[in-house]
Amino acid sequence: MSEASARRKPNEQPVLVDTELDHLPPELRWREWMGRVEAVIFAASEPVTRSVLARVVGKNCNLELIIDDIRAELSGRPYELVAVAGGWQHRTKKVFGDVIHAAFGTAAGQGTKELSQAEALVLMCIAYFQPITRGELSSFFGKEVSRDLIGVLRAQE
Repeated sequence: MSEASARRKPNEQPVLVDTELDHLPPELRWREWMGRVEAVIFAASEPVTRSVLARVVGKNCNLELIIDDIRAELSGRPYELVAVAGGWQHRTKKVFGDVIHAAFGTAAGQGTKELSQAEALVLMCIAYFQPITRGELSSFFGKEVSRDLIGVLRAQE
């Protein structure tokens, strides 16, 4: 039984999505595929693989070109689309690191703080199982491991 069918209620039908979009002219079809790919990556808590993205675009869609076009559109934004852990994920650009640290009270020069038991356990798992995604950590612990927690751990470097 697949993971998707295990989450579905007994009488619930799978969601059918028109991936080919043959009714659209090529330019609009391409824009729709770009939107779908970006939306899926944005909504995911872990890197999104090619096989997942292939579920929402047509058979003749070149995912590398879609990713390249999305990256080009994001060039002036404070975040980017990066290849990580066998998939793609949105990440804040490093140049905004100090601003993010200031916003959450972890600006450079404030020193380090002692890790909580939960933070230490997550850090040990990362060290032992690396490379490991945040989604895999969440599965391991049975609850969501937030991006904020990972950011706090990174700040302790």
